[in-house]
Amino acid sequence: MASFPFFGCWRRRFSGIAVSLRDSYKKAIPMKKMPDLEAWAIFAKVAELGSFARAAAEFSLSQATVSKAISRLEASMQTVLFHRTSRSMSLTESGQAALARAARILEEGRAVEADMAELSRSLRGPIRLAAPMSFGIPRLAPLFPEFMRLHPDVQLDVHFDDKLNDLVNDGYDLALRVSKLVDSSLLARQLCEVQIRLVGTPGYFARHGRPRHPRDLAGHRALLYTYSRSGTNWRFTHKTEGEYTHSPTVPLQINNAEALAPALMAGLGLALQPDFLCWKDLESGALQTVMEDWSVEPLALHLVTPPGRGKPARVRALIDYLADKLAREPWAQRPQGTL
Repeated sequence: MASFPFFGCWRRRFSGIAVSLRDSYKKAIPMKKMPDLEAWAIFAKVAELGSFARAAAEFSLSQATVSKAISRLEASMQTVLFHRTSRSMSLTESGQAALARAARILEEGRAVEADMAELSRSLRGPIRLAAPMSFGIPRLAPLFPEFMRLHPDVQLDVHFDDKLNDLVNDGYDLALRVSKLVDSSLLARQLCEVQIRLVGTPGYFARHGRPRHPRDLAGHRALLYTYSRSGTNWRFTHKTEGEYTHSPTVPLQINNAEALAPALMAGLGLALQPDFLCWKDLESGALQTVMEDWSVEPLALHLVTPPGRGKPARVRALIDYLADKLAREPWAQRPQGTL
């Protein structure tokens, strides 16, 4: 194949132009540099102690690391900070001016760290909390007034939603989960277990009979919670007969378990309800349980926080407060675990 030398000549010429333009761009728009705070801290310590070796020992660094830090500062400021001889060392005029600035920078840094540490320890500031609506409105909301009186400088930002919230991406400090934990990265404290019961009104049972076995549910109507773990099926377990799954007839399905109550109390069907929603009506006789020999997998009540060790004191205070209050509820069983 024939060779055309002038193409090579032009390629080299264009390459040179590109390099020249790139270098000109770098000169016209210099790269921004981050302040070398570590070097400033080392410089201040060297000036204070009058010795590279003593400053290195103070920070548990090598003397070479200290020397390089000072050289970085001198290069970035294009000045000499110390007069150095084999026997003595002193600040130059530029070094004295730089030391005054360094002292202010480091003092501000120490103040920020102290303020943040105090904020972490103090019971003030916001707490963003998520909880299921079906649990939060009847059980959590009544607990907030006392906590607010105990800690008037804490601001509670509470979100009730029966869907699971993403603690990290949504910026929550704490969430209450009434379910099995799916995200293993969350830090969890199990407070108790909550029994699930098949319930109906005395009037409903008088009209439709009392089922004793899951097979008997074929003629009954079900009021269903949309976010139930078992979906549209009811799963029961018996000590000797094992498991049984029933697909009920569903005239009403709602995405909030508490909202099933009006239809349930009107005798329009049966419902699987957690004890925290139905225990008072069971005590009064307004609701009754059936199929006591068959059980539904209980719910686990957890307080969860995002991954990471540090939790502000205000969040720890709310965790301890809610854990104590909820574990004492008459419907709570087997409190356990730590967070």
